[in-house]
Amino acid sequence: MDVKKIVLLVGALAIAAMTAIMAKNMFTGAAAPQAAAAQVPANGPEILVATRPLPVGTIIDAEALRYQRWPEELVQPVYFVKANGADAASLIGTVVRNEITAGQPLTQGSLIKPGERGFLAAALGPGMRAVTVAVSSTSGVAGFIFPGDRVDVVLTQEVAGGGDGSPLRVAETVLSNVRVLATDQRMSGTDENGKPVVNSTSTVTLETTPRIAEKIAVAQTLGTVSLSLRSIADNSADLERAIAAGEVNVPDGDDPAAEQKMLLAVANRPSEGGGATFTTGADVSRFARRTVPAKPAQGPVLQEGVPAPAGAAPAVPAGPIVRVARGNSVTVVPVGAK
Repeated sequence: MDVKKIVLLVGALAIAAMTAIMAKNMFTGAAAPQAAAAQVPANGPEILVATRPLPVGTIIDAEALRYQRWPEELVQPVYFVKANGADAASLIGTVVRNEITAGQPLTQGSLIKPGERGFLAAALGPGMRAVTVAVSSTSGVAGFIFPGDRVDVVLTQEVAGGGDGSPLRVAETVLSNVRVLATDQRMSGTDENGKPVVNSTSTVTLETTPRIAEKIAVAQTLGTVSLSLRSIADNSADLERAIAAGEVNVPDGDDPAAEQKMLLAVANRPSEGGGATFTTGADVSRFARRTVPAKPAQGPVLQEGVPAPAGAAPAVPAGPIVRVARGNSVTVVPVGAK
């Protein structure tokens, strides 16, 4: 082989090797750096942030927010800064005006305080209505109902019949899982120290659908309306019942966002009490009725076509009688013989 060709070949191989080494070094040096988690400064100011997602209309409670240190250069004037006198207890009972995600700082414009214009309208969900119910210290759970709680509505009434006996006394749960918006025109039940204030309330404002609002209006004319405080743990039982009845659509797959949306839909939906329980007087006392009093039987007729006076004791003719039956009507006719 020609020496000149051999030299050219060796030179080409050397240049190719040097190019490969340079390219490797270049790509290795340009590798993306590892993303480092943002470090919260240990000495930064403390601000209030949301501990969970807060949709529009959420009533703030003690578990909805907490203090968290924040980089000082990122603190905005609208944040609630602890060093500036921001008190978490003073925000309990306020209403979320703009949606807040978990971990997001709370701003003064995102909350509506009690007494401000439009706070009750902001607390209502889309398509919902506010209805006020008159309660007493006993029917209102002795003042232990606060905004954001969930209650059942119980109707107690007397059902009269055609008889002379006492009417049927019955209580039934007509509504379930109804959210409390306010008590006695107040959205907050805390004192200046942030502690809950337990007072006897005379009115409770509830969040309902238009149809449920009509039912509450009729229930207050039928009898006495009482409120029964619900446990937070009841939401899981309601979810199982709603899934079994086909009232909610179970999302396909393992999408946490879709599952959370389904849970919120069930937890925030009031029920019209279909299939709810009821209790009659006989369930409480063996001397009370279980059914509506029956109509009294028609008394005997002393003369044909002339009934006995209402409430009179059955009269027995002295002489022979003839019973004349016309369908279901039986008439007693004395024959006059001795």
